[in-house]
Amino acid sequence: MSTDAPITQDVMTIPRKLPEGPVNLVGLTRDKMRDALIAHGTPEKQAKMRVSQIWQWIYQWGVRDFDAMTNLAKGYRAELAEKFVIEIPEVVSKQVSSDGTRKYLVRIAGGHEVEVVYIPEEDRGTLCVSSQVGCTLTCSFCHTGTQKLVRNLTAGEIIGQVMMARDDLGEWPEQGAPKDETRLLSNIVLMGMGEPLYNFDNVRDAMKIAMDAEGIQLSRRRITLSTSGVVPEIARTAQEIGCQLAISFHATTDETRNKLVPINKRWNIDELLQALASYPKVSNSERITFEYVMLNGVNDTDDDARRLIQMIKDHGIPAKINLIPFNEWPGAPYKRSSNNRIRAFADIIYKAGYASPIRTPRGEDIMAACGQLKSATERARKSRREIEAETRGG
Repeated sequence: MSTDAPITQDVMTIPRKLPEGPVNLVGLTRDKMRDALIAHGTPEKQAKMRVSQIWQWIYQWGVRDFDAMTNLAKGYRAELAEKFVIEIPEVVSKQVSSDGTRKYLVRIAGGHEVEVVYIPEEDRGTLCVSSQVGCTLTCSFCHTGTQKLVRNLTAGEIIGQVMMARDDLGEWPEQGAPKDETRLLSNIVLMGMGEPLYNFDNVRDAMKIAMDAEGIQLSRRRITLSTSGVVPEIARTAQEIGCQLAISFHATTDETRNKLVPINKRWNIDELLQALASYPKVSNSERITFEYVMLNGVNDTDDDARRLIQMIKDHGIPAKINLIPFNEWPGAPYKRSSNNRIRAFADIIYKAGYASPIRTPRGEDIMAACGQLKSATERARKSRREIEAETRGG
């Protein structure tokens, strides 16, 4: 792969053809669930209460069987079972790293597969969630970016990844048991496969479900959305989701960022920084995280570190800078910066008054580290014609 000629593909996502038959309740917002219940015969006066009851069964208790929803009349449960399903993505395989990281390959509608990663730490457990099959972007240092985009995930397929992980971790609360405040899955990062802001509506709806007070109940401060810089959607993210924001920044000049993150050709560094400058004020987010992958001889000089600090200061952005040692993958066009170089870079940032943690690579032995995700579906090299046929259901 050439390191100097990645070009952003046209943003082409194939719309997902909704299956015929029972409607999946997973991923519907409260309003959409209410509309679906009314459309299938629930009296309008009862619909809001029914949504609240069903919502708690699905998202608070993890129940997938209408029969188990004991505060609903038996006849109504039978009606629900005829017209609706509660389905989440299917786990195809699970790998566990020597450091405890879990990587799941999950199958979604159409036979496509995405990867989901759970990272346990002492004070938190983070689930790295995918928002697209493949990625529209072609960031030259990212293995996931070498997989052509197939389609956007639905809201149900996004929140379904969270539900799948809670299944695997045995983390649905038991009714009647004392409330356990410790969470194995305490944080979500939208940093898996895909660019979340090219699938905004579905990502927003899924995260609203994750934050809902009668369900999974994750605070917006425990959800981080990582974008490569889709500038027009950054303000919407603050207004409609209000989660933490991370930016795949990776370079301090447009020339270098054009190569590393080709979306920069559409919205350059200055446009991106201007959008970020207003984000914390709108969403009341503490700091924006700048993700910066350390590439030997490409973006890791002292001058790069000083430029980075100056740009953030000039735009008045409350920030922390996450330094990521490059996770090498077969055929990668770059090398990881040396430990000494990374430490020197971090030191300049730290002395300027910004947090500059160096991320410890996790799950490298199972290709679960940042930028290494790439689903088995793509390895089978399906043709676009096959994919389109599947997506359209024909």
